[in-house]
Amino acid sequence: MSNNLKTASVLAFERKLDPSDAVFHAGRWDERDAAASWAPVKVRTKSVRGTISNRLKTKDQDPTKLDAAIQNPNLQTVDVAALPADADTLQVQFTLRVLAGAGTPSACNSAEYQAKLAQTVQSYVASYGFVALAQRYAANLANARFLWRNRVGAETVQVNVSQLKNGKAEKTWTFDALSQNLRSLDTGHHDVQSLAVLIADGLAGESHVLLQITAFVRMGAGQEVFPSQELILDKTNTGKSKTLYQIGEKGHEIAAIHSQKIGNAIRTIDNWYEGAEELGPIAVEPYGSVTTQGKAYRQPKQKQDFYTLLDNWLLNDKAPTVEQQHFVMAVLIRGGVFGDAG
Repeated sequence: MSNNLKTASVLAFERKLDPSDAVFHAGRWDERDAAASWAPVKVRTKSVRGTISNRLKTKDQDPTKLDAAIQNPNLQTVDVAALPADADTLQVQFTLRVLAGAGTPSACNSAEYQAKLAQTVQSYVASYGFVALAQRYAANLANARFLWRNRVGAETVQVNVSQLKNGKAEKTWTFDALSQNLRSLDTGHHDVQSLAVLIADGLAGESHVLLQITAFVRMGAGQEVFPSQELILDKTNTGKSKTLYQIGEKGHEIAAIHSQKIGNAIRTIDNWYEGAEELGPIAVEPYGSVTTQGKAYRQPKQKQDFYTLLDNWLLNDKAPTVEQQHFVMAVLIRGGVFGDAG
């Protein structure tokens, strides 16, 4: 069948790890048991007077011109978020749904292609299950990678992961995040393994899995914290050079991290690409894209990108190595539109 099989022109997958936005609260480290009453972290606006510090063109390096430019203040209005002066700990909390049906497209206009895809996915699951991937997702919850810049320089980070049933915590895992290795995701930590089994069951459809993740970050009283920054293309309407993300009704806003950024951190499990020894895990993306470096680590010329691996696996019956099979499944769990419309 695969000799005449072609990639479906309409092919889409829904994400199977579905996080919420992560909201910020502030309190005292020794009052973590009463965190339900902690106050939300607010975003406030402040104006600052900066100096000229950008790289100058050759024609602007004349001392007279530079002195004249420095006399004009670089006025900026920015959003900031910080802990109150009497709070030394940031609480970051979100929920994560683990959904079944990995590898089953939400849209596919080729019955033959869908049948071969289902056969391939079933073969993968029968051979390896979802534990190999789930262990890495669990490791990124345990090591608090989802805190991003808020993790840097923290004195202590405690992560509580609770399995919710009927709105109540049925089981809770507690991790010392700073003792976890961000570069090595194949951890043998017993609680990480136990959490991974639950996530794998959710991906396999053997149980309903809803997790609540709560991180406590001891960073110091009054210290600045870092919600997501909004991408605003037209800044003339806001009058601000930096706008931070917040949710809630007016007057009851609370600083937060985008769900997309949380998801990116959880799926930072790809260390199967060439050069991973130096950089470490990157987020699962079809081309291994790392926007902060402006580089794609899975180039089609290397035949290690998602599309080449998937086409060889399905259309040519050339199964990738085990590590690259894990990568392909991780992209399907990530979700996206992968049809061949050309």
